[in-house]
Formats: sequence, C-alpha cells, structure tokens
Amino acid sequence: LHQILKDATLYFSRSTPNLSMVIPAMDHIDSVFTNGIIKRDTLDPAIRAALGLAKRTLNRYYSLTDTSKVYRIAMVLHPHHKLSYFKSAGWEEEWVETA
Repeated sequence: LHQILKDATLYFSRSTPNLSMVIPAMDHIDSVFTNGIIKRDTLDPAIRAALGLAKRTLNRYYSLTDTSKVYRIAMVLHPHHKLSYFKSAGWEEEWVETA
C-alpha cells in the first residue's frame, strides 16, 4: 500500500502531468485501496480503517472530475485512450456516449 502512494508521487513528480494521466492513476490507486480493505486476514483493522478514509477522500476528488468536461475531453482526445479507456473501465454506455 505504501508503494502505490510512493509510485504515484514519483510518477507525477518526474514529468509534467497532464489530465489524461489523472483518471487512470486514480482508478489504479482506488483498485489497490479496495483490495487492501478486502484483505481482512493480512491487514490490521486500523490500516483497513485508514484505507477506508483514504478511499473516501479519493472518491470525493474523483467525483469532482464528473463536474468538469475537461477531464473527459482530455481522455477522448488522448491518442492512446480515446473512448476505449471508459469502456474498459466499465463505464455505463450512456456515460461513454456523454464523454
């Protein structure tokens, strides 16, 4: 868990981040946090509680991307992502069409 946050910090620090990098990074961090919360046998309850708070904070920031069309435009215009990112991330078809 420590490593994912360190990796994210280094990833965004080493170059000029752009908007099309943010959503995939947030999705990856969210996935790691979710898997950490599920591992009841290996993580201390305090760590799982901290992960829950971190996940809630991350989701609050993620939801703010919904209010800005700029994030969706950046993803759609990115040569690698286009609409395929939204589809592979499991977005509902209506959301993909809106993007």
